[in-house]
Formats: sequence, C-alpha cells, structure tokens
Amino acid sequence: MDTKVWYIPAKCNALEKNVGIYCRISSNDKEQLNSLVEQISALTRAVANVSQWKLCDAFIDICSAKGESKRKEFERMLQECEAHNISVILTKSISRFGRDTVDTLEALKRLKVAGTRVIFEDENLDTADAANELIISVLESLSQAENENRSENIRLGMSFRAATGTSGFYKRLVYGYTKDEQGNIIIDKEQANIVRDIFRWYINGDSILGIVKKLAENNVPSPSGKEKWSKRSVEILLSNEKYTGVVRLTDSYTHEHEYLIKEHHPPIIAEDVFMDAQEEKRRRSNIVVDENGTHRRGQKYSSKKK
Repeated sequence: MDTKVWYIPAKCNALEKNVGIYCRISSNDKEQLNSLVEQISALTRAVANVSQWKLCDAFIDICSAKGESKRKEFERMLQECEAHNISVILTKSISRFGRDTVDTLEALKRLKVAGTRVIFEDENLDTADAANELIISVLESLSQAENENRSENIRLGMSFRAATGTSGFYKRLVYGYTKDEQGNIIIDKEQANIVRDIFRWYINGDSILGIVKKLAENNVPSPSGKEKWSKRSVEILLSNEKYTGVVRLTDSYTHEHEYLIKEHHPPIIAEDVFMDAQEEKRRRSNIVVDENGTHRRGQKYSSKKK
C-alpha cells in the first residue's frame, strides 16, 4: 500500500519588516560624499544580515546640522513611518540623526507613536529597548556639546587670524590683481588699466550702463570671463576700497569688530579717486535720508554732471 507524505513547511514566527535607512552628510565635497557611500554600504549590509528585514527606502540628506538647513528626506522619513510604511529605521549614529537633543527626542517621540523602531549602529542602541531612551538623550547632549565646542573653536580661530592679519581672506583676489609665486597680491597691468578707466569714466559723468556699453565696445571681458559686464559687476568694482591698497575684514564671530590693514598690497587707484567715486555715487543716488525717513527723490536723477 502506497503511503502519501505531505510536506508542511515550518511557519516563520517573525513577520517580514519594512526597513528604511537614514544617512546625512553636511556638504557635497569629495570627503563627505565618500562618507555617504560608506554609510549607505554599511547600513545596507546590516539590513541584509537580518532575514526578516526588507530594505524598502533610503532617506539621504545633504545639509549641515544647523537649524536653518532643511532636511526634506528626514521629514519624508517621518511621514513614511507615520503612514506605517516603514517598521524599522537604521541609521549610523545619533549625531547623523538629529541636529540637537530637542530635535532628536522630538523625532523619536513621533516615531514611537508611529510604532517605528530606530537603531543607531555606532552606539549599538535600539529604541525597542525602553532602557535605551535615557542613554540616547545623554549621548545626544554630549554630541551636541562637542559640536558646539568645535564650532566655537573655529570661530575663535577665524577671529584671531583676522586680528593678527594672518587670515587668508586678506589675500582674496579681486579683478585687477593676481598673485606672485609666493602668493602675494600683485597688480595685473591689463586689468588694472580697465579698473582705472571705469573709475575715470564714472567720475567724469558716465552712467553705469554707459560704462557697460563702453566695455562692450572695447571687447573687454567681464571678471567672470563673459563677453558683457553686468551692471552689478561695475557697481561692486566702484565700491571696493581694496583698489586703494586697503583690506578690511569684519569679525565673523562677534560682528562687532572691524580690522583694517593699510598698504597691504599695491594700489591701483589713489585714495582720493576712490573717495571721489563714492561722493559721485551719493550725488546720483535716488534715495534720500532726512527727517521724514528714507525715501526716493521726487524725480529721477541725471547721471550727467551739471
């Protein structure tokens, strides 16, 4: 008598879970992009190692941790979890997840309500374990303090270099200058002649648009290499006192101090020429500041001297 054997597969106790990975880098430079590749690779392997996990989505933000930077993917991740499309979020570390302690805890609260589990790989912390909530809060506070100290040191360093005249910003080039082999600012003779022409034309009564036209007629390329100068490029050039050999920096840390170095590099124009251009600019301005506040003149000004 033939015996029939029925094969009954074993039931899987754990249901398959939809998993999302979250990665963030602060900029799109080469080093940060390499970090992003490493984050994605490591988290993808971690998901593949769990048989009941299925990678459904990757949320990737390229932005700094500053509060004003939008994290569209982070918000999309929260919404996907609240829609119950994601059961588990895997991320590299607490510092990559939230901007600060408040931001992290608020996001974790939303995810907890949605029933989503969050795993921080570097810290080996899992929100499924209630005991980890306090640890996460403490670690995030420490991480935030470390980042703030680092930022503070960078700002103080910039202020010190500005005050001692060693800041690289002092040697920032403008049209009319180049650098020698030692990195010192020197005059570009051809461009310097154009700078002198622009100041002379303006002081003698030419309008900004008139100067733009003259530059085009003489086939003079703009500072960015374009065929035609923009009105803004001419205005900026006429307002830049660097052409007198002066460099001025504002303290980026406190914004209260201003550092001035005279005879920093060879001047292209004399100081009195620069001041004449500024006076001419004020004379032509259509904006008046008086006891009635700031307002426009009653009629349009003439760019020509009377």
